[in-house]
Amino acid sequence: MRPFLTATWRYLAMLNYEVDAEVLKPLVPRGTELDTWRGRSFASMVGFRFLDTRVKGFAVPFHQNFDEVNLRFYVRYRGPEGWRRGVAFVRELVPRWAIATVARVVYNEPYLALPMRHTVRMEGAERGAPGQVEYAWKFGGRWHSLAARTRGTPVASVEGSQEEFITEHYWGYTPQRDGGCAEYRVEHPRWAVWHVDETAFDCDVASLYGDRFAAFLRGTPASAFVADGSTVAVHPGARLALGEHTASPPTVTSAA
Repeated sequence: MRPFLTATWRYLAMLNYEVDAEVLKPLVPRGTELDTWRGRSFASMVGFRFLDTRVKGFAVPFHQNFDEVNLRFYVRYRGPEGWRRGVAFVRELVPRWAIATVARVVYNEPYLALPMRHTVRMEGAERGAPGQVEYAWKFGGRWHSLAARTRGTPVASVEGSQEEFITEHYWGYTPQRDGGCAEYRVEHPRWAVWHVDETAFDCDVASLYGDRFAAFLRGTPASAFVADGSTVAVHPGARLALGEHTASPPTVTSAA
């Protein structure tokens, strides 16, 4: 099936925090279940560059290149071939109001449009030079940000590692207004990751994501790394109903 959306996702800064499963369970989309790594549940602050965006093969003027920052957690769904590991989103930030409005109104995606900016200094990082990425957004009258400094060269994630658990997801799940759930598939090659020497996260978590996350998204994250990214293809969505798929409109979102 032809992808609904294609793009390149680059320099994904991932700050991963252990979160009490009881905090996440009320947000788990119907038909899926919370996914864990070694019995621990995680939520990730992810910032990245969304580049060369095309919808059904067409570039939309002024909406090709932008930043995205999202707070996501990890779920799984048992498909006919076995478990599908996926992500669900608490909130997704973009600087384009049209993207946020369409995603929120038509597809029930938790998008919010805010002023955003980035700093990406990754020249030579593939060869081991130190790198830096920072993604920032303006909310409540001030700037918030997440950042990471890389070291060494990017390496493939090890099977069974936390890096693999966080980065290797090829499905997204979105709660619908009627209580159902939409599923979409994202194709991309396996990503390599840089380890990081330093991270920073400055955010009014309670105001933006709710009081339930304030106790967890603070201090040093449980892990952090920067994924190199790649081209991606987002396929049209399908609706989950009683363990079966029924047709639904495609969704415009990121499973990063």
